[in-house]
Amino acid sequence: MTQDAPFRPFDTHLDREAALGIVRDALAGGEDGELFLERRRSEVLVFDDGRLRTASFDASEGMGLRAVRGEAAGYAHTTELSESALRRAAETARLAVGDGGGTMAPPPPGTNRRLYGDADPVAGRPFGLKVETLREIDDFLRTLDPRVVQVTASMAASLQEIEILRPEGAELRDARPMTRLNVSVIVERDGRRESGSAGGGGRVGLDGLMERDHWESVAREALRVATVNLDSVPAPAGVMDVVLGPGWPGILLHEAVGHGLEGDFNRKGQSAFAGLMGQRVAAPGVTVLDDGTIPDRRGSVTIDDEGTPSSATMLIEDGILVGYMQDRQSARLMGVEPTGNGRRESHAHAPMTRMTNTYMLGGDADPEDILAGLKDGLYAVGFGGGQVDITNGKFVFSCTEAYRVQDGVVGAPVKGATLIGDGATAMTQVRGIGNDMALDPGMGNCGKAGQWVPVGVGQPTLMIGGLTVGGSAA
Repeated sequence: MTQDAPFRPFDTHLDREAALGIVRDALAGGEDGELFLERRRSEVLVFDDGRLRTASFDASEGMGLRAVRGEAAGYAHTTELSESALRRAAETARLAVGDGGGTMAPPPPGTNRRLYGDADPVAGRPFGLKVETLREIDDFLRTLDPRVVQVTASMAASLQEIEILRPEGAELRDARPMTRLNVSVIVERDGRRESGSAGGGGRVGLDGLMERDHWESVAREALRVATVNLDSVPAPAGVMDVVLGPGWPGILLHEAVGHGLEGDFNRKGQSAFAGLMGQRVAAPGVTVLDDGTIPDRRGSVTIDDEGTPSSATMLIEDGILVGYMQDRQSARLMGVEPTGNGRRESHAHAPMTRMTNTYMLGGDADPEDILAGLKDGLYAVGFGGGQVDITNGKFVFSCTEAYRVQDGVVGAPVKGATLIGDGATAMTQVRGIGNDMALDPGMGNCGKAGQWVPVGVGQPTLMIGGLTVGGSAA
C-alpha cells in the first residue's frame, strides 16, 4: 500500500474563500466555532488460534461545522466535502446562534511544535510482513510453554489528518499517527484455564512494535500474567489498605479523579470537585497533571480538535486543587484560558473537554518500603474494566493481577478482586508515594458522552488506605 498525498481539502474539494464565507455567515453574532475537516485511514489485523481471523481496512473523510453562543452549541456534520453540503450544515449549526449579539472569542495561539511524525503507519510496512509477525508471535508462545492453548495477537495502525478553518481565517493542520500491538494468551493446567494480556503503542510507526525484541517482551508479559493467574486464590473481601503498582494502575486515577477535574463538569456543577478550587482535595504530596505535550504518547496532541496547542496542566498540587482541564467553551464561560483539552472522536462529533495523558508525579518513598509497610491488604498491579459516577466520584475497578500482602510479605495472587471507593476520599487517604513514576505502555481509551478518544495514564507506586475490596473468598 502506497502512502497517499497529504490531506488538503481546500485544494481538492472546496474553494477556501467560499468555505470561509459560509463559516463566517454561520457564526455571525456567535461567540466561537470552527469548520473541522478530517480524513482517516485505519487497518486492523487479528491473528487468532493459528490463523488470520480479521483483516480490515477503513478509509473515511468528512467535516463538521460548529457554532457556539453561551451554553448553546449547534453542530452539523457530513461525509460529503462540497460547498452544497457545507451550506446545509451551516443552516443547522446557525440555529445555536439565534439572534446573535455575541462577541467572537479570540483565536487559539499558534505553535510550531510537533510532538510526533506524520508518516502513514498504515502504509508503512507490507501487509504480508505484518501477518508473518503475528504468526511468529503465535508460534513463539506455543513453543515457549506447552500449557498455552490459545493465542490472540493483534496489530492496529491509523492516520488521522485534520484541518481546522476558523472564522478569522486561520487554518490549522495536524497529522496524527497511531499504532498498537496486543497479545492475549490462555493457558491450561489440570483443567483450569486462565488468561493474560499485554501490549501498547503510541503515536509512532509500526517499525519498533514489529521488532522481535519488542514483541517477544510483550508476549512474555502476557504469558507471565496468565501463568500467575493459574496459581490465584479467591480474593478476600473487606475494607483494607491497597498498594497500587506504577504505570497502568493510573487508570484508577484517570477515572476516579480525572473526569471530575474536566472543566465542563465543574462549570455545570456536576463534579464532586465543583467549587473546591484552592482547597485541599488530596493528601500532601499528591500532585496530578494532565499533559498532552509528551512526544509520541498515545494521549498527546500537537493541537486539540479546536486548534488550541496542548499543554501541561497542573490539576492538583501538593494536595491542593489548582486547575481544571478546559476546552474553549468552558474556559470562556468560566473566565479562564483554554488548556488544549477540546477533543472529539471524529468529524461526526462536537468537541468537549477531555483528558490527554493524566498522571501523578512521583514522591520520595522506596516502593519496597511501601510494600513492607502494608500489614494486611492487597497489591494491585493490573486493572481491567472500571466505571465511575462523576457526580460523587464513586468507582468500581476489576483487578487483572493482584496479590495478597500480610506483614509486608507479598503472598499468593488473587482472582476476582474489585476495588470500590470514591475518588475524593481515596486521594485524601494516600499514605505512601513511590519514587518510580511510570506511564502506561500506551493502551488507554476513554469514553465520555458516547465518544471515545485515546488517552494515557501514569503514576508511581501508591499506598491508599481504607479501600473496599470486593472478593469471592468465603
